[in-house]
Amino acid sequence: MKDINKPSSGDYGYAAAKAGLGSIPIVGAAASELLGFIITPPLEKRRQKWMAEVGNKLKELEEKSKVNLSGLATNEQFIDTVLVATSLAIKTSDEEKLKAFQNAIMNTALGESPDKTKGQIFLNFLDTFTVWHIKILHFIDNPTKWFEGTGQPPPSLYMGNLFSVLKSAFPDLQGQDELADVIWRDLHDNGLHRTGDLKTTMTGDGLLANRTSELGKEFLKFISPPTL
Repeated sequence: MKDINKPSSGDYGYAAAKAGLGSIPIVGAAASELLGFIITPPLEKRRQKWMAEVGNKLKELEEKSKVNLSGLATNEQFIDTVLVATSLAIKTSDEEKLKAFQNAIMNTALGESPDKTKGQIFLNFLDTFTVWHIKILHFIDNPTKWFEGTGQPPPSLYMGNLFSVLKSAFPDLQGQDELADVIWRDLHDNGLHRTGDLKTTMTGDGLLANRTSELGKEFLKFISPPTL
């Protein structure tokens, strides 16, 4: 894991860009300093912060006798997960996604992750998905439990469509029909649910049914806090 703290290709790219700007007389030198002031470089700062947080979480697991850090050093699946998750995590500032990447590492350390192939696929899902993708997938995994957990009463509908239920759960989706359609389609196309269009009319009971596929449930478990 020490190698992760070494300069990456992204840092070298930063250095090259700064050097290139510096080669331009007068204006180039000023632009080079401006780039250095703005960036400084953030990739390294993010990496250091990430590694400290992951290290602390692993230390907590060891203190609770849940993992053996020496054993993890020879666990190829764990090492692969750390390397891939780290390269993807430092690309985002979304706290929800950063926590999900950390959970993926912790679950792998505990031996509660799916097989290596699924683990790599799930990390790529997390990389390309937005926070909205994750929120909606969590919601449709058990809408009734979600409403209970938030203390929010579920909509009382005799008939309706899924988008109306989503808007009840997430008012920010009001007027965001196209965005919701894109997210819903992404989740479907990646095999995480098997339901058709959001605007399909169904019964009230049907609207609150669990809709994630088995693959969707595995993905959610992988990125959720481990059960200790």
